[in-house]
Amino acid sequence: MSEFELSMDLDPAPLLAALQQADSFFPAGGTAFSWGLEAAVADGHVASPADVEAFLADQLTHRWASCDRAFLVAAYRAGGDLDAVAGLDRALARMTWARELREGAGRAGQALLGVHARLGLDVAVAYRAIIASDAASGQLPVVQGLVWSVIGIAEGAAAAMSAYGLSVSVASAALRLGVLGHIDAQRILAAMREPTARLLALPPPTPAEAHSFVPLCDIAAMRHETQDVRLFAN
Repeated sequence: MSEFELSMDLDPAPLLAALQQADSFFPAGGTAFSWGLEAAVADGHVASPADVEAFLADQLTHRWASCDRAFLVAAYRAGGDLDAVAGLDRALARMTWARELREGAGRAGQALLGVHARLGLDVAVAYRAIIASDAASGQLPVVQGLVWSVIGIAEGAAAAMSAYGLSVSVASAALRLGVLGHIDAQRILAAMREPTARLLALPPPTPAEAHSFVPLCDIAAMRHETQDVRLFAN
């Protein structure tokens, strides 16, 4: 039996679902956000592919793995309890001091919800109503945990998809800002596979343990609105 035939003994449906959700073709609007990179480039702090890789490594290690992942996993494990999910949503929003990043994560989460609502996912419709009542803002990691658990993606795969989505968003922003080319972007994504896998192998923190320390990103995001020309929402 060939390696391909052996792999097809596994149920491919969850894999295909994960590939669909993680694909940049999925219309959730992630490419509208640079997560502080645009201002960091404008200020001269990020000027090369090596700088982009360092920026992304910081984001993954000191924000995503230590904070976003905690809330994604907690929302995933909430089992569709929307009151609990909304509480997590509010807590993550309070922890995100930079208004631009907080509002960007809310807009990205609401965009993801909107796609799933239009695809007929009942929990997405119900959670959008909670957001409309101002009981939550739709922070992206929380929405990812909620939606991906309901559609049957495994918890570990959901976390990997979230980390990969952040990586692609930063690499795509750097490409559009002219800091690197397509090949450099792919080199960075490949270089980040091992460090990301090591982060994913660690037990996720709880929301009570969550913390974030990415001062360059936070300050750059705060300065973003002062730029005369902007390609991205943050």
